[in-house]
Amino acid sequence: MNPFIPGLLASLIVAPAMAAKVAMDDQSQLPASTAKPAEKPYFQPPQESELPDNAFGRLVREGHAIFVDTRNKAPEFVGNGLSCTNCHIEQGRKANSAPLWAAYTMYPAYRQKNDKVNSYAERLQGCFQFSMNGKPPPADGPVIGALTAYSYWLSTGAPVGKALPGRAYPEIPEPKGGYDLAKGAQVYAAQCAVCHGADGQGQKSGEDYVFPPLWGAQSYNWGAGMHRINTAAAFIKESMPFGKGRSLSDADAWHVAAFMNSHERPQDPRLIEGSIEKTRDKFHANDGVNLYGKQVEGVLLGQGIK
Repeated sequence: MNPFIPGLLASLIVAPAMAAKVAMDDQSQLPASTAKPAEKPYFQPPQESELPDNAFGRLVREGHAIFVDTRNKAPEFVGNGLSCTNCHIEQGRKANSAPLWAAYTMYPAYRQKNDKVNSYAERLQGCFQFSMNGKPPPADGPVIGALTAYSYWLSTGAPVGKALPGRAYPEIPEPKGGYDLAKGAQVYAAQCAVCHGADGQGQKSGEDYVFPPLWGAQSYNWGAGMHRINTAAAFIKESMPFGKGRSLSDADAWHVAAFMNSHERPQDPRLIEGSIEKTRDKFHANDGVNLYGKQVEGVLLGQGIK
């Protein structure tokens, strides 16, 4: 068990889960890498002991604190119950879970999502706007500055402009017969509900989420990358249930991802003229496998929820 996870979370973490907030006894302490022995020669980010005791080291620590406890450290920019580490496992270190050390060195980069070349600061702003259903922090402000410093430090020694192994969630094939929402509901009840609740609203300790909500007003919105069933399936296959990654079959990962993303969530902030159809045509029609603007059991998804 990671010694940095407090007793409450440690008692819950043994249960299956689809995502978990990694809490810290002391936000100023950065853990050593908790990744399992690598099956591939993944890049290894630096250790806490390598951080200098100066202004840079303090900024990196602040970026780490924001990353693992985003709701409390940057509340004015977060509109739901999520933190960065919910999708970027092990404080942004874990290979095959969109680690920061593999992202930072690839920017500036073109993104189809907004059809332009994005700086790393703009990429981070997008996470706040979509995954955390909030508003983008200023590119030259302290939040983006600290998160950038943390990302820069984690990528120390990584080659610039080279896509490293473990950069993304590993793609898995869609089941031959397609995804099945009924099967997904069964997988969810058996593997996910114990931590995220039968209603997908997560679990809280006081005002903080121990396990994040997967749909509804406190989850990611319809513009987030995780609303794509193929993306969610890849994430789930690699890292969920929490602590038991790669235990689900490819098909079950797809089924439960589809079930999760067949529920309403906050509106895509790019909504065009109040029209779900226009928004789907522009932003979702060619954006992986998703259910935005589609009918599920007679309900049009994408109407949004507050």
